[in-house]
Amino acid sequence: MSATPPSPSPAAASPTAATPSPAASSLDRKAEAWSALFSEPMSELVQRYTASIGFDHRLWRADIEGSLAHAEMLAAQGIVSAQDLADIRRGLGQITADIEAGRFEWKLELEDVHLNIEARLTQLVGDAGKRLHTGRSRNDQVATDVRLWLRGEIDQLRGLLAALQRALVDQAERHAEVILPGFTHLQVAQPVSFGHHLLAYVEMFARDDERLADVRKRVNRLPLGAAALAGTSYPLDRERVARTLGMEGVCQNSLDAVSDRDFAIEFSAAASLVMVHVSRLSEELILWMSQNFAFVDLPDRFCTGSSIMPQKKNPDVPELARGKTGRVVGHLVGLLTLMKGQPLAYNKDNQEDKEPLFDTVDTVRDTLRIFAELVAGLVVKPEAMERAARRGYATATDLADYLVKKGLPFRDAHETVAHAVKLAIAEGRDLAELPLERLQQMHPAIGEDVFGVLSLRGSLDARRVVGGTAPEQVRAQVARHRGRLG
Repeated sequence: MSATPPSPSPAAASPTAATPSPAASSLDRKAEAWSALFSEPMSELVQRYTASIGFDHRLWRADIEGSLAHAEMLAAQGIVSAQDLADIRRGLGQITADIEAGRFEWKLELEDVHLNIEARLTQLVGDAGKRLHTGRSRNDQVATDVRLWLRGEIDQLRGLLAALQRALVDQAERHAEVILPGFTHLQVAQPVSFGHHLLAYVEMFARDDERLADVRKRVNRLPLGAAALAGTSYPLDRERVARTLGMEGVCQNSLDAVSDRDFAIEFSAAASLVMVHVSRLSEELILWMSQNFAFVDLPDRFCTGSSIMPQKKNPDVPELARGKTGRVVGHLVGLLTLMKGQPLAYNKDNQEDKEPLFDTVDTVRDTLRIFAELVAGLVVKPEAMERAARRGYATATDLADYLVKKGLPFRDAHETVAHAVKLAIAEGRDLAELPLERLQQMHPAIGEDVFGVLSLRGSLDARRVVGGTAPEQVRAQVARHRGRLG
């Protein structure tokens, strides 16, 4: 924000006015000139170029919450009177009601959410509204408002992440026994439980939740009281304000308090990882829904058709989420670039932090909400998954492990199995379809018990190590996640 107008005098210097003053506030005249220092009004073009009210009005609730806490502290410190505090509370209550009812008039000439609310407060309660700004600047005010707003958004996003995880856990439990070809390099590698595969995304989203919880701690610190950049000579109780607002402490350096946007960048980095994980899931859903895979189907409400091809059912939601990931990552890069060349302390550049931050929150929130419902409605096709697993010699590693248990060094077993796979490919058979005598030609240690090893089900059940894909392990992980998610 621009430099703040001089603070009004404290309560002791002038009487309290409880009714709107007919004299126009200096804020009401802002369109004409900032103060007596200026000899000409701001041009309309510059007003539009520098105004942020078109997007920062969403901070109004945080602005009022912060102002109330500030006013209560000013009264407790004897900087404003009890009557001033009562008038401020009454005026901000009226403004809250007007905004909620859609009656509040946001004025471009007042530039931002802070001046719009302060100007209206002064209209409603007179000098008490002017005294509210004592001991603060728009620089520490906006930093506080953004932190308060973002704290609430983080809490909401964490709830949505939990809902998406629960949807994945529900599907994982239902499909613990379903066999899916596990891929590396997008080539069939080993059979896995489809439930196990889904739980991999639960782990990703759980880490995302941990990151957001950690970011919240650094978001939840109070800049208010740093004023424009150097602190203030008024005897403020910053810790009281922090307690009132439920913050975990105060920013300890006034220069850093007003100019820091690390918290926004750190949040955007965590949000980018959320979207990267959604994008990976989206890519798999898009592949799995294609006719070449046909592993799953998405409910019709998440898909669209073609304007020319009547047979098409397109997975538009996952595709768009994949695309929106680039948008969120782009906002992160934009914020990093915004801050990289700024000297201390506050600079008008920082007004550009809000639109990318707001859009990041909106995008992640909408994406998580829709994906929880999409995952819950996912239709799984177990037969198609199992057929695909049979086509890729997915139990080759199991045969190698079988030979190791018979005494072969793993590298020798690996080479032996490679010859067996080559033979199976030549004959157009799966490994489990090769006659025992052909397998014994590869190595005489192979016995009748090999066919249990070569089955997809046998391969799946054998991987009982913690974190493995055996259905019993999948159910154990499901129980763990349910306990964590509540």
